[in-house]
Amino acid sequence: MSNYQRLEKLFMNNLELQQPPVAVAFLSAELPGIPKFEGVQPSGCSFWKMAAEGRVFSTEAHDHYNCSIGSYTHNIALPEDRAKELDDTLQFMSSIGYLAMDEVPDIPRLPEIPAVVVYAPLGKTPVDPDIVLFWGPPGRVMILQEAAIRAGVPAQFTTLPRPTCMVLPAALAHGTTASTGCVGNRVYTGLGDSDLYVAVPGKDVARIAEETTVVRAANATLMQYHQDRKQQLVRA
Repeated sequence: MSNYQRLEKLFMNNLELQQPPVAVAFLSAELPGIPKFEGVQPSGCSFWKMAAEGRVFSTEAHDHYNCSIGSYTHNIALPEDRAKELDDTLQFMSSIGYLAMDEVPDIPRLPEIPAVVVYAPLGKTPVDPDIVLFWGPPGRVMILQEAAIRAGVPAQFTTLPRPTCMVLPAALAHGTTASTGCVGNRVYTGLGDSDLYVAVPGKDVARIAEETTVVRAANATLMQYHQDRKQQLVRA
C-alpha cells in the first residue's frame, strides 16, 4: 500500500484542510481486523463525517438502508419490506419540485454491489481506497483540481448537483469529480454553506498529492503577482 499517512499530511498542509480526507473502499467481502460499525445513522454520507473525525470502520448493506437515495447510488437493494421507500422518497422530492422523475435514470450508481464499505481517515485507511473524499471552500478545492490537471489523471470538471452521494460512482467512472452537495448531506454531515466536495479515485490520489506542493507554490506566486498588478493598474 501507499504511505497514506504521508499523503494525508501533504493534502492537509497544501490544501489547508480543516479535516482529513476520507478514504472509502468498496469490498466484495469482509476483511478481518476492521471494526464493524455498530449503531444507526440516517444516511451513508453520515459515515463520511464519522471517518473525518478519526474513526476506522466497515459497514454492511443494512447500515445504509435508512437513506433510500444513498442505497440507490451505492447499488444496494432495500429489503422487500422497505423497497417502497425509494419510490416514496423520489415521489416526495418530485412533488415539491426538488427533482424530476426523468432525472433518476441518469444518476450515477456503483457498477457492482458492495458487500462491505470501509471508511477511514486517509492516513489510517487499512485498505487501498477506491475513492478519497475531500471537502472545503472553493479556493482549496481549486488547488486540488489544478493538481489533478497537472498530474495528468482523468477528471470531470462539470460540478455535480444533488444527490451528493452520486459523486462516488461518478468519480470511479470519470476521475476526479466535484459536487456542490445537497441539503440532506449538509444536514447529516454539518457541511457548511461555503464548502463543497471533491472525490478522487484512489488510484490517482498519490500522483495528485505530490502535485499539490507545486500547485500551492504556484498559486502563492500568482497571488502576489496579481495583487501587484491590481495595485498598479486600478484607478479610482
